[in-house]
Amino acid sequence: MNFQLNRINPNQTQVIFHDGRFETLTNDELEELMAQMGISEGTNELDSNITN
Repeated sequence: MNFQLNRINPNQTQVIFHDGRFETLTNDELEELMAQMGISEGTNELDSNITN
């Protein structure tokens, strides 16, 4: 699954999926999403493309 992360304020990140969907997540929700996808980088590299 491909998506892009965009930090919109200190505690929220917008996750934009390449199929057009997007979600706004808190830091905790983002960490949970990353854990579910098996991505261990967490919120350290926001504003980047992540491919799983």
